[in-house]
Amino acid sequence: MVILLYFVALLLAGFAAGIVGAMSGLGGGIVIVPALTLLFGIPLEYAAGASLISTIATSSGAASAYVKEKLANIKIGMSLEVATTLGAIAGSLLAAYVYAHGISQILFILFGAVLLISLYPTFIEFRKVHRRRMHRDWSTGFFQLSGSYYDRAKKRVIRYSGYRWWFGEAVMGVAGVISGLLGIGSGALKVIGMDWGMKLPMKVTTATSNFMIGVTAATGSAIYWVLGYIQPFIVAPVVIGILIGAYCGSKLLQRTSGRSIRMLFLIILGIVGIEMILRGFGVA
Repeated sequence: MVILLYFVALLLAGFAAGIVGAMSGLGGGIVIVPALTLLFGIPLEYAAGASLISTIATSSGAASAYVKEKLANIKIGMSLEVATTLGAIAGSLLAAYVYAHGISQILFILFGAVLLISLYPTFIEFRKVHRRRMHRDWSTGFFQLSGSYYDRAKKRVIRYSGYRWWFGEAVMGVAGVISGLLGIGSGALKVIGMDWGMKLPMKVTTATSNFMIGVTAATGSAIYWVLGYIQPFIVAPVVIGILIGAYCGSKLLQRTSGRSIRMLFLIILGIVGIEMILRGFGVA
């Protein structure tokens, strides 16, 4: 009976993480890692392993819907994924060293710091009622960083162009390292790189981030599997819950304004960032 209740609790945690991950573009890992470590007392390395697998599930559950609705820009996502994948390999190998030497508390503090630092550029964008239209640069045409989608909240077609591909690529490299190191899809940095750095619409940013995080997480999870940090009993209920939650979240996103999504993003980053830093210092 206790095992069944534990399974259900993990499933519900996964469901909540899936909804939040799909709507914010952060991936389920940004919620499930703190939930597993802070609420269930699971060691960080196993929480990170479960998170990487669940992030793949979030990406699969949400990205398919976003691609169908033309919210996810595949060209932009794949052009940025090269740096993210290489970073994820480096981050996973670095994580192996950290866990082997018993200094995982550093990762809690790093996790929280990354989230809190991420608040600033997102808050700047949130305060803007209207974005200043930037001049097209060389990367816009070369990488075809343009597209359109039908916004159900505004009930009209939105056309957009991305800028500063080089800046987005640099951010994605850092995002990949963070993903492998912390066991998350690094959606926070991906969203910032595309929203603040490349000036893409928030819905396109969220959808494309969900598409990308699965590839990034798959790269890191292979190394975590070899190291024995992926436990099926933890992963199974979390993945089931996240798949269901991600599907529901993808449907909610289409009817939510970009400003509301950005506010959700800010709130989640703030709460989780503070909790993880407190845990790293042994307070929580």
